Amino acid sequence: MVRRVLFALLALAPIAIVLHYVADLAPTAEFVLAAAALIPLAWLIGEATEHAAEHTGPGIGGFLNATFGNAPELIIALIAVHEGLTEVVRGSLSGSVIGNLLLVLGFSLLAGGRGEVDRGSSFVSFALIGLATLLFLVVAIPGWDGDPDRSSLADLTIPVSVALLVIYVVATWYSLRRHRTLHVASDEEIEGWSFRASLLVLGVATVATALVAEVLVGSLEVFAEEAGLTDFFVAAVIVAIVGNAAEHGGAVLVAFRGKITLAAEIALASAAQVAVFLIPAVALLSLLIEPLALSFRQVELLMLGGALALTALVLFDGRSSRLRGLILIAAYVAVAVVYYQAGERFS
Repeated sequence: MVRRVLFALLALAPIAIVLHYVADLAPTAEFVLAAAALIPLAWLIGEATEHAAEHTGPGIGGFLNATFGNAPELIIALIAVHEGLTEVVRGSLSGSVIGNLLLVLGFSLLAGGRGEVDRGSSFVSFALIGLATLLFLVVAIPGWDGDPDRSSLADLTIPVSVALLVIYVVATWYSLRRHRTLHVASDEEIEGWSFRASLLVLGVATVATALVAEVLVGSLEVFAEEAGLTDFFVAAVIVAIVGNAAEHGGAVLVAFRGKITLAAEIALASAAQVAVFLIPAVALLSLLIEPLALSFRQVELLMLGGALALTALVLFDGRSSRLRGLILIAAYVAVAVVYYQAGERFS
């Protein structure tokens, strides 16, 4: 019954996209409609990822979900760069890493309950995020004084971004090779979607998610103004959650079905991929539009470091529980409160 309802709700995506271009809807109505349309799309990406993981194993399955799920964030970021909203871009990207570490993983552990996670893979993700945070300091520290968007910082961002992409390529090669070794295909015929069909559905759902997310973000400013929120809070919390809708739904869904290992892979692989791939990719692609300096605020890097340390502590023994999930969710609420109190960079 639930599957039929979700399949039916997939029609909301084309409706939201078409109405955005042909009808003069109020921004608040667009926001609600787009948000509703993201729910079945997130479920579809989770469904396709689970079928793909039957052929590849949880490690590569998590990598696939992270890859497809982060596509909307890339599009959202580049649109914001084009509009000159650099604080929105930086806030949404750093908020995405924190959201995956605390919110997505937290709800996954809460939904899945007791189980085990891949400690080796988890701590590779933690190491990548830690390295990225240290490299972000290279540009961020001089950006705490003066104009954070000055050209010298944008120039300094280029070698930092290149270094992060090199780290990403090496880590991805190691991770995929490791999971290919660990995953032993069953001699039994795998029921469900073929690997090719799973990838096709993932691709189509990702494109639809990107278009719907664009509609939603286009109405966020009016929504934020009416709600009395700052642009920074909207970017670091609301936009980050919207951009991660695929990981939110997909990870929680597979965790609820008892696949804790895959759910943790989805959340952690996505967080690591945002840190070492998406953020530098946005910075380098922005050179074609308007140079973007990775001059993150102090509060952003402080919250990022704290989220990383807490998540590593929670998963140190490779086990999951609902209590640990609640701890991570509570920590995310605390981060959101800090961001609300932080206000704009320049008041």
